[in-house]
Amino acid sequence: MAANTPQPAGETFILQADNIVKRYPGAAGRALDQLTLHIPEGQIFGLLGPNGAGKTTAVSICSTLMKPTAGHLSVWGQNPMKNSRSIREMIGLAPQDIALYGALSARENLAYFGRMYGLKGERLGQRVTACLEAVGLANQADQPVGIFSGGMKRRANLAAAIVHEPRLLFLDEPTVGVDAQSRALIMDLLAGMKQGGTTMVYTTHYMEEAAALCDTVAIMDAGRVIAEGSPANLLERYPEAASLGELFLQLTGKTLRD
Repeated sequence: MAANTPQPAGETFILQADNIVKRYPGAAGRALDQLTLHIPEGQIFGLLGPNGAGKTTAVSICSTLMKPTAGHLSVWGQNPMKNSRSIREMIGLAPQDIALYGALSARENLAYFGRMYGLKGERLGQRVTACLEAVGLANQADQPVGIFSGGMKRRANLAAAIVHEPRLLFLDEPTVGVDAQSRALIMDLLAGMKQGGTTMVYTTHYMEEAAALCDTVAIMDAGRVIAEGSPANLLERYPEAASLGELFLQLTGKTLRD
């Protein structure tokens, strides 16, 4: 939602990023250029964009892992630069690169991350078991993650991100390179989490996933949002596009992005 758009009555923004700029040392341009995102509570908010559009940088900043060069970020009304610890306890992140220890089992990985978030004892064991079951890895729980297939690693990566039941979950390409069965399981799991009240920020190159899962999508290019709305609303505004995928190419072009 754009910064100058009035907040609808009763809607709560769990995250507000206003005019965020990020410039990496030595880079010719800005990775983020006055990026503004307002994420309503309880929604799945999709970030779409070609390679280099700034999606992963936006996720890194919004999840408090990286500081912006300029701009203002608020999460639950708090400044994450001043209250990062309390905010991070309520945030989950499934990064694009698998963030697990290959020599450890799936159970050991989840227990490690659960303890990092303050879980312990019986509650930790319950959450580890529940998350392994949720991602279909109960039977492989004690196998080292390093021998898992790509789809199994993706599912374990997601399980580690949700073991502490975050209120705000960041998902950076959570289904990239997975088989159809793993994708279907992940999509169903996320839809169920949304019903349970979890807010999600979801980046993907799969337009059909965004159309099916996201309440709102923001199409990014060159570090800023160039279109935003529900998938249905965007297609109404751009009637010449028959699908979200066609609209994406219409707005960002067909030039290859490496």
